[in-house]
Amino acid sequence: MNEYCFPEQIPVLMGILNVTEDSFSDGAQFLDRELALKHTETMIAEGAEIIDIGAESTRPGSLPVSADIQIQRIIPILSYLKAKYPEVSFSVDTQKATVAEKAIANGATIINDISALRTDPALAELLAAHPQVKIILMHMQGTPYTMQLNPVYQDVLREINVFFQERIDFCVTQGILRENIILDPGIGFGKNLQHNLAILANLKTFKEFGLPLVVGASRKSFIDKISPSSPSQRLGGCLAAALVSAFAEINILRVHDVLLHKQFFEVLTAIAKAKRD
Repeated sequence: MNEYCFPEQIPVLMGILNVTEDSFSDGAQFLDRELALKHTETMIAEGAEIIDIGAESTRPGSLPVSADIQIQRIIPILSYLKAKYPEVSFSVDTQKATVAEKAIANGATIINDISALRTDPALAELLAAHPQVKIILMHMQGTPYTMQLNPVYQDVLREINVFFQERIDFCVTQGILRENIILDPGIGFGKNLQHNLAILANLKTFKEFGLPLVVGASRKSFIDKISPSSPSQRLGGCLAAALVSAFAEINILRVHDVLLHKQFFEVLTAIAKAKRD
């Protein structure tokens, strides 16, 4: 990154809506439906082109949430928002086929599965039957309950890519269109600080598959390990991760602070345009 080096591609912003009791950053803030709707409408106005709705916390040490509870939390919000904002893409963060089925019926066009289709065998079959729906395959070592106990890799970059290849092959054999796959290296999911830094410093490693990439580094604890801070005080670290993601031509950034990420990239783009050859 020299003085006049600017990213050529600005990532699409995916705004995070957690309708959970205990998500690490904003647990219980948006369990109230009206607050959730207001927050989502704000994120859309601020520039989010995708909204990712999740009703099951996946913070370290978290436990699963039943499909019924996820459906009760997600579907009324999703159906209202999709009707009001048909131009916005809605993603649902779930590992369960029954939740995904209801979400797809109510307008979701992306399923974000942190288990990369390893938890519920029926989810792959559902996606194969709905070729208009994309799937985010995320790398995770262990489960949310166990993933941060002692993550160990011989070569974290190589092992993630081996995992991606295996999951892509699985999807294709199940009848899922390859072009519907999005990859996520899973910052903070079964990784320590050095693993997370290696991933962020080498994001182009994951471009070898020719598939879109999503990065979710927003407010995560690796920032705290570098610069001690509460989740709400980690914007500077988020923007550092956003910048290296843009340099690596990452397609989607999953973020809490939509307005400030949008502003960051708008100013960066304006500076780039003003540069004289």
